[in-house]
Amino acid sequence: MENSKSLGNWLNTMKLAHPLVIAGPCSAETEEQVLKIAHQLKETDATVLRAGIWKPRTRPGNFEGVGALGLKWLQKAKQETGLMIATEVANANHVDLALKHDIDILWIGARTTVSPFIVQEIADALKGTDKIVLVKNPVNPDLALWLGAVERFYECDIKNLGVIHRGFSTYEKTRYRNNPEWQIPIDLQNKFPDLPLILDPSHIAGRRDIIFDLCQTALDLNYDGLMVETHFDPDNAWSDAAQQITPETLDQMTVDLRIRKQEGDAVEFKNKLSTLRTRIDVLDHQLIDSLGKRMKIADDIGALKKKNNVAILQTKRWNEILGKMILEGDENKLSEEFILKIFKAIHQESISHQKKVIND
Repeated sequence: MENSKSLGNWLNTMKLAHPLVIAGPCSAETEEQVLKIAHQLKETDATVLRAGIWKPRTRPGNFEGVGALGLKWLQKAKQETGLMIATEVANANHVDLALKHDIDILWIGARTTVSPFIVQEIADALKGTDKIVLVKNPVNPDLALWLGAVERFYECDIKNLGVIHRGFSTYEKTRYRNNPEWQIPIDLQNKFPDLPLILDPSHIAGRRDIIFDLCQTALDLNYDGLMVETHFDPDNAWSDAAQQITPETLDQMTVDLRIRKQEGDAVEFKNKLSTLRTRIDVLDHQLIDSLGKRMKIADDIGALKKKNNVAILQTKRWNEILGKMILEGDENKLSEEFILKIFKAIHQESISHQKKVIND
């Protein structure tokens, strides 16, 4: 698959004056619920109503969706509001049912993207259709696996494609439900700048209070759209209640978000500069996070040295680290002077952490 302007044709034909907004409940619960949310979303910037029909849960026993019955509710919502409709499919049978109910957009979930066998099955079932297919990133941070899934659909002559960034699982506890790992979608953008890229802030956040900030970061990175879980009564939703917002909140959010417009050379320069600065911000956050983790290890080393009555400063070890970092810095076009300043500061902070542990 090669980058081409045609990759974004399906989105361009919508002629939207703003990024694409896909919104709706995590799960279709009842016909009344789906229709009520659809009519509320009709008054917002939302173009597409989304709802999960089949819900693959991490562990059995949780609500796993209403099944094919919900497709009729989505179809009715489309007829009453004019909104396009979207749902997740995880096998060929789901595809067959979705096609029979005129679903406009099918998305491939993170758990499905990890399996080339299932992705190929779905791609084969969609061959010859003009449906829009959006592929969520795999559960783990693997760009090749993500792009491989997209390519399977492309090779089945499905040209209306896009990707959804929903974050990546991590064993470590962070402020996010799924760590955004912004650098991975940035790398994807660099390879395929015309492939529509959509943010799913709900699954990254896991809670509604940071959804706006995630959306703003995505727009600053030139994402093409947002997929936001919305419910008229989020706290009582049958699944993922904490990460859903109301249609009213969505409406206000789309007003408050800063959307850049390209209107000439000066504006284009500012847009590109803003995008590059946002990329730097992402990397800076990663640097701080990594340094914090490094100092936690320094605390553990301090505790071990205290237990064994060993001195804090280990000159031989320090010189070995410095030598290796200077060489690695040179390979990355970083001056020796810069590396010395950075790692001397890191070393001093590490010593301070160990001192505190030993003296406590």
